[in-house]
Amino acid sequence: MATREESGWTPGFVVFAGVMLMLIGTFEAFTGLAAIIDDKYFVVGKNYAYELDVTAWGWLHLIYGVIVAAAGWGVFSGATWARVVGIMLAGISAIGNFFFIPYQPVWAILIIALDVLVIAALSAYSPRAARMGA
Repeated sequence: MATREESGWTPGFVVFAGVMLMLIGTFEAFTGLAAIIDDKYFVVGKNYAYELDVTAWGWLHLIYGVIVAAAGWGVFSGATWARVVGIMLAGISAIGNFFFIPYQPVWAILIIALDVLVIAALSAYSPRAARMGA
């Protein structure tokens, strides 16, 4: 069976993915905390198709942020489960932030872009590359 040769960038990309997951999780948690503390902080336009309760959305962001940060920490272990969970959570984060665009457009688009980069990084991942990067 032929093995795929890894790029020299792969170890750094894996470290990038782990750090970004931890940062994105922290950002999500703080965003959720802001929505919980003051639900009038996030204002949406009148014609938005998806009306969501800001306080409930805040709790979801807070809980999800903690889980994403933990998955980022797990990427450094080199475990396959961490890569799979990281890819899934980054995908869910991108979808969730799509719904958050009317509340904080620049922030939501930035997080979506970072999620896409994390998915790309974790797709290039291997246990050997994770051990090299850690």
